Amino acid sequence: MVDLARSGRDPDDLAREFEPTAQSIRNWIAQADKKEGRREEALPALSAAERDELSRLRRENRQLRVERDILSKAAAWFARETGAVSSGSSGS
Repeated sequence: MVDLARSGRDPDDLAREFEPTAQSIRNWIAQADKKEGRREEALPALSAAERDELSRLRRENRQLRVERDILSKAAAWFARETGAVSSGSSGS
């Protein structure tokens, strides 16, 4: 639904065609935008500099998670390849 709306379809038309309310579709779009970093949440208590820093830190955090996952998978692969980890069954 989000992809259809982003491609130019009107949420009201989508609501008539697929049953959820137009407001639900708009909410899904907003939620997807926030999740993907396309839209910042309203944080009126923060200054512009603080909002910028928060946005930068969120991006950095997301990147660090990706890198951590890659390193974890690489370490597991190298451990299997070098025989440092048994292939599943223990002798006990």
